[in-house]
Amino acid sequence: MRHAPVTPDGDLIRWVEIPGAEPARLYLHGLGASSPVYSAAAAAHPLLTGRRSLLLDLLGFGISDRPTGFSYTLEAHADAVAAALEAADVTGAEVIAHSMGGAVAILLAARHPRLVSKLVLVDVSLDPAPAVPVPGSSAIETFTEEEFLAGGWARTEQRVGPTWWSTMRMAGREALHRTAAHRARGTVPTLREHLTALPQPRTFLHPEADGAPAGVRRLVESGVTVRAIPDCGHTIMFDNPEGFARAVADALNG
Repeated sequence: MRHAPVTPDGDLIRWVEIPGAEPARLYLHGLGASSPVYSAAAAAHPLLTGRRSLLLDLLGFGISDRPTGFSYTLEAHADAVAAALEAADVTGAEVIAHSMGGAVAILLAARHPRLVSKLVLVDVSLDPAPAVPVPGSSAIETFTEEEFLAGGWARTEQRVGPTWWSTMRMAGREALHRTAAHRARGTVPTLREHLTALPQPRTFLHPEADGAPAGVRRLVESGVTVRAIPDCGHTIMFDNPEGFARAVADALNG
């Protein structure tokens, strides 16, 4: 396990690193998740081995520090990841990012372009969250921070189920709420606008059963490769590991 200080107070981002050839690959997790848990099987798949791979946990999540004074905006997350990559002497990384981690990855590529050479987004929401939470979401953003810390935390455990909770319970509570709230609020420009303007090769993976993502024509026109993965839900890497590894390999090696 490696680490790097990423805030003025010395708070540490930590990651599990697999040695291999450059350019490095960076795996980023979704809300309440952890990259060593969600991405280890993919990084070890025969189609994806051989590269230096950083399975990194965002500040506030997994094995990284959980400072209560950090803002946890998407932009702050992206800048913290950039600081970790700089400390690891990584440039031009191939980034594979799931769900909320994809939002951070988009901003990382936009704000620190020399650190990202390719981008693979795994079922990422590109627009602000709807007022009424969709089935399967955590709904954390519907609480105020005070409500979440007081009782919303326990109610979230009941909502998300044991698999998601197994890593969500490791997150800092302030980190979890603030990140969810900022993700729901969106960014200016929007994530969609950032993504369509990026010069790096970009691939967007989504579950086939969900149909094409919103605004797919504009994504394709801007150069984003959109690919449907069969036999899976939101956690594509868990539900169809073979299909996931093949799609990621195609995106990075094509």
